[in-house]
Amino acid sequence: MDDVLEKIKRGETQNLTDHLNTVDETGSIKFTHEEERDGCIPFLDTLIVRKPDKSVKLLVYRKKTHTDQYLHFSSHHPLQHKLGVIRTLLDRGNDIVTEEVDRQKEEQHIVEALTRCGYPEWSFRRVKHQIETKLERKSEKNKKRKEAERSKGQVILPYVKGVTEGISRILNKHLVATAVKPMQTIRNILVHPKDKVDKMDKCEIVYKIPCKSCDKVYVGETGRKFGTRLKEHQKDVEANQKGAYTRSTKKESKMEINKSAITDHANQHNHQIDWEGARIIDRESEWKTRTIKESVHIRTCKQVRNRDKGGHQLSRVYDSILVQDQNI
Repeated sequence: MDDVLEKIKRGETQNLTDHLNTVDETGSIKFTHEEERDGCIPFLDTLIVRKPDKSVKLLVYRKKTHTDQYLHFSSHHPLQHKLGVIRTLLDRGNDIVTEEVDRQKEEQHIVEALTRCGYPEWSFRRVKHQIETKLERKSEKNKKRKEAERSKGQVILPYVKGVTEGISRILNKHLVATAVKPMQTIRNILVHPKDKVDKMDKCEIVYKIPCKSCDKVYVGETGRKFGTRLKEHQKDVEANQKGAYTRSTKKESKMEINKSAITDHANQHNHQIDWEGARIIDRESEWKTRTIKESVHIRTCKQVRNRDKGGHQLSRVYDSILVQDQNI
């Protein structure tokens, strides 16, 4: 139990605390109390202040250890995350603080603290404009429009500066909402609680196999171990590989259609497959999503050697997105 605000008779605080501590016979639950000091008492993010006329006002409460350190403006995060810091602090002040003079002081404190974190003056103006605009758009018409936009779905994109913004704009044109998350964090870099799994033992992956003799590659997906699928490709190529490569065998090879496009490529061109250079390019546990990722990689790879466009037929919505990604 944490943070309970109680109004009791003066001088009875200790008696109530002692009584509560006798309820649990095992002694596992202990209660402590904090009394009002100088007419003030904190409760969660709120500081309750008793005024001379016995009424109360509310302020934003910050602990003595609070350092006013927030997400720095120069950090590798999308702009909306940084503007969200300003918006959250301003909204908290407007929601908690009860008197206008105190609201102005709270806003000035926020501006000074975030300015030390590198936030420029225009960022505060933009957020204030967004807050004012949001208040003006609380009509029934806008609510229906937002509901219609939500029904189109949402995607979460990893943030890459200069890339994610363009993809978000394209998706928004198709009424697909986007959310952005950091692609790399300090936790991801430093914390590795599990032993590293060998790439050959990884499952549910999208992979790429290059050719030693040219720049062609094969893209595929599998739910089994990468090493198992790679051995299947290798055995199929070795089983169907021609001995002497003459004009007649070359002509015959072009007429044959083998189990895998890798085998076709090796036989038709007498090329060597770079099995050691095979690598995992994506991971996804859900099969349908994995086939979509496979199709995306096939479409974006210029030197692909697949016979088809992957296990999932991409809709035309992907065309502008993939072209934008290649241009970037």
